Amino acid sequence: MKLQIKNGRVIDPANGVDRVADVFVSDGVIAAFGAAPAGFKADRVIDATDKLVLPGLVDLAARLREPGFEYRGTLESEMRAALAGGITSLVLPPDTDPTLDEPGLVEMLKHRARQLDQVNLYPLGAMTVGLKGEVITEMAELSEAGCVAFSQADAPIVDTNVLLRAMQYARTFDFMLWLRAQDPWLSGSGVAASGAYASRLGLPGIPVQAETVALNTLFDLQRTCGVRLHICRVSSAAGIELVRAAKREGLPVTCDVSANHVHLTDVDIGYYDSNFRLDPPLRGQRDREAIRAALADGTIDVVCSDHTPVDDDGKMLPFAEAEPGATGLELLLSLTLKWATEAKVALPEALARVTSGPGRVLADASSQAACAGQIGVGAPADLCVVDPKAFWQVNRDSFLSQSQHTPFLGMELPGRVCLTMVRGQVAWELVG
Repeated sequence: MKLQIKNGRVIDPANGVDRVADVFVSDGVIAAFGAAPAGFKADRVIDATDKLVLPGLVDLAARLREPGFEYRGTLESEMRAALAGGITSLVLPPDTDPTLDEPGLVEMLKHRARQLDQVNLYPLGAMTVGLKGEVITEMAELSEAGCVAFSQADAPIVDTNVLLRAMQYARTFDFMLWLRAQDPWLSGSGVAASGAYASRLGLPGIPVQAETVALNTLFDLQRTCGVRLHICRVSSAAGIELVRAAKREGLPVTCDVSANHVHLTDVDIGYYDSNFRLDPPLRGQRDREAIRAALADGTIDVVCSDHTPVDDDGKMLPFAEAEPGATGLELLLSLTLKWATEAKVALPEALARVTSGPGRVLADASSQAACAGQIGVGAPADLCVVDPKAFWQVNRDSFLSQSQHTPFLGMELPGRVCLTMVRGQVAWELVG
């Protein structure tokens, strides 16, 4: 099928493009910009006047809850939500049930995703069997089955010797490790950031040192073996400074932050609102401002949704007992646009954190995703068309995701995805 997207403002941070131009799509790839290729005749013309034409967003952390937790979300429901949010590439953490620690499970998941033929799905393999932190998985076999990198998801490794051996294994085969920085002993049973607010609410706290001690350990071991690391969901000003120093030193490290932490702080918890029960926990205003500054200067490479569908049974509980997590796929773009406006960050620079930035991290992890997050002639036509002037109110009826729990309920957000295209096919379109 041949399509022409006309009169849109094309923003492609990966290639430095920001101009009004027509985009021509043929046989699933970008055929040309500006002038039509010789003999091109569009089967459909899409008018993008006053709209943005962007690379499909790349989300580096989205739990789709299948297999094992289909009552909270399925591949079909959550992929549909991703398309509604302009996301065309998703990285899936390995904490499914069963865990993604065997090649057969990975192949089954990839096959199921191909059958649905919607979003590009990139699974992370478990770094240790069952994510128990005791026995290293057969990473080479998992890579052959389709895993792009290896992770512990939110499960910490207590035995640092196991972590070192996993790093050495990964370095031998040039695999990338995606790890959360959290010390399990310092985190303990905490549910909120340590500080005055958690104390007033009587909630067990998680100190900043739970992140910084773990980061120091990761970077020390990285210096020993040279493995490539992606730090997932940094949450504190002190943690960001350690990442900044590691990058300055030349260590091969990238990092991401949850969109929730770009906008929220611990005081937003209010009167024990379990929609704000997140992992890592929301921290103070100084931490949020440090996150925003690090996004602007490039210390933080990526904003991700950290999409974690939780059902009503998991959220309708006292704050300390509620399950951490929030829906985020349909909010990622709007929250990025909101940050860009509030922080006075140029639109192409802000959009880079959800397109070319995660695309580059994903491409570094695996050649499977070489063109993710960019618009280039000959590249797969993974695109979204966005009305930047449209505002929408977040409510439970807004979501295609099976979960409707988010800290942003009731808020009005900018940016509405009008159309999402995957491999040259219109996969989702706003009706009305």
